[in-house]
Amino acid sequence: MMPRFRMPIIRIEDGHDARLADYAGVLDPVLLRDRGLLIVEGRFVVRRLLDSHRITWRSLLLNDAALQALRDAVEAADVSVDVFVASPEVITAATGFNMHHGCLAVAERPAERSMEAVVSTRHLVAILERVVDADNVGSVFRSAEAFGVDAILLSPGCCDPFYRKAVRTSSGAALVVPFAAAAPWPDALDHLRAEGFVIAATTPDDDAMDIGAFVDTAAARGRIAVLFGTEGHGLTAGALARADIRLRIPMTGALDSLNIATTAGIALHRLHEVQQPR
Repeated sequence: MMPRFRMPIIRIEDGHDARLADYAGVLDPVLLRDRGLLIVEGRFVVRRLLDSHRITWRSLLLNDAALQALRDAVEAADVSVDVFVASPEVITAATGFNMHHGCLAVAERPAERSMEAVVSTRHLVAILERVVDADNVGSVFRSAEAFGVDAILLSPGCCDPFYRKAVRTSSGAALVVPFAAAAPWPDALDHLRAEGFVIAATTPDDDAMDIGAFVDTAAARGRIAVLFGTEGHGLTAGALARADIRLRIPMTGALDSLNIATTAGIALHRLHEVQQPR
């Protein structure tokens, strides 16, 4: 016998049931964004969503195993929304995708924040330029949450942090770490400097400053905005020209650079160490 839940538990037998229409957007992130929605997947990330006070969730779509695994979180939630329960085959039909996790949630996208509002009281900010890969964006958000980054700014052309794959890779950090568009780009960097931020660009260039030396300076303890670019091309000339300092991670061997996920993890960890306590 299925245990009782405070929220309505609705058994769905048809993947084309109209009540699951929101979940058809799993493969169409543009449609979801246009409708003001986001979808998250996986038990850990869905649990984080249920605990979030920033994001309003609309419904869950779970298989029986996921329902039991999330029972405590569902019962503890302070809102009452539909919890749809279906077989893996029905979930696949509803989403058009083999969702082997059997655990999805639809939520409402929070209102977009301005760059000014996001950075007004912040100390350590990460900036992504043209980072289109969802896994890379999600990985940076995960490191940002782990290492006390106050906010992330994104140039035009970056992957949407609320894209399902980015949220999953971030382990839900994209639901927690504030972010905003860095606009207009790259003039937004001049605005940050006017607000007292040191603009630090990460680059493998030999003439850049070793980040280990930078963290020993007074500037590393002030307001810092760290720039990260794409793996293939790095930061644009326009972004680099506006940087106050260029930082590199010293390496040995034949490789001259790291991927953005690793670079961000190392750089943000080093800055986090010297900025504590604030």
